[in-house]
Amino acid sequence: MLNTKKYILLFVASMICGGYSFVADAKVDIRVSLDSAYILMGRQTPLHIEVLGNIDETGGILTPDTLWRDVEIASVGDPVVNDLGNGRKELKQELTLQAFDSGLYTLPPVLFLQNGEISESNRPVLKVVPVDVDSMASIHDYADIQTPPRHFFDFLPDWMTDYGLWILLALILVAAGLFVYLVYIRKGRLPLVPAKKPIPPYELAIKQLDALKSAQLCERGEEKEFYTRLTDILRTYLDSRFGINAMEMTSTQILHALNSNEETKLPRRYMSSILETADFVKFAKVRPLPDDNIAAFKSALQFVEDTKPAEPVVESGDSDKTEIDSKK
Repeated sequence: MLNTKKYILLFVASMICGGYSFVADAKVDIRVSLDSAYILMGRQTPLHIEVLGNIDETGGILTPDTLWRDVEIASVGDPVVNDLGNGRKELKQELTLQAFDSGLYTLPPVLFLQNGEISESNRPVLKVVPVDVDSMASIHDYADIQTPPRHFFDFLPDWMTDYGLWILLALILVAAGLFVYLVYIRKGRLPLVPAKKPIPPYELAIKQLDALKSAQLCERGEEKEFYTRLTDILRTYLDSRFGINAMEMTSTQILHALNSNEETKLPRRYMSSILETADFVKFAKVRPLPDDNIAAFKSALQFVEDTKPAEPVVESGDSDKTEIDSKK
């Protein structure tokens, strides 16, 4: 409706500005053509518009909503301008026509307005053919309600189908966590808490001997407890330092094992005096003198010191190089 009013206003304005100017007198030639002069009701056909001449920026094709009372313009294409040279241009545009009533229609001319002058196109003829209907065919009733095919997901609750992707992702994460737990954590390949760095046997023995000395068991009359803890410290040290299972050996077996090891052959005498005194205290219930307790502790400390692992020796070449670098 708005395009029709626009068309009327432009037409009146053109009359006021300069009156009519037809194809014979204008500098612009406008022609229209149909792809097909015959169409079925409801079908569409393009109407090609071609304008040739001295076209400037003020020129334009007037396109109303309806060319005829029963022929509608379904869509309007974008205009395309081609420069032909010598001041001449070519303007092309396409209108899509559609009719819903049969009949023979002589379409009105398409108007081109420029500088107050109107140019008219030719008037093509369009025949709209009705659609054939078989009057002998019987009228069918509505079909019965059909049961749609059901699939696996149709039997699932709505919340499961709506969040299916998130549920699948959660199941994958749970399965991955269970796999890691069963294969790695449970079998100890991947501990939850990183294992602490083990204390070297020498350092552990010295630490335990210092704790035993601080306990002052002999001063409180607990000599048996003192010798029990002292021999346990030494037995544990022998196991971790030399691989001697001293916790399961008698005193004689321990001394024999020490005599068979080159590193413990000389310090064996310290262990011999400690084990002898400890056996008297634990089994014969002999109460040692304070000097015996001090001597036993010193012997244990000396045995650990004499069997301390040797520290790695830095090669002289490396040390000399380090010394030279430091001087630089």
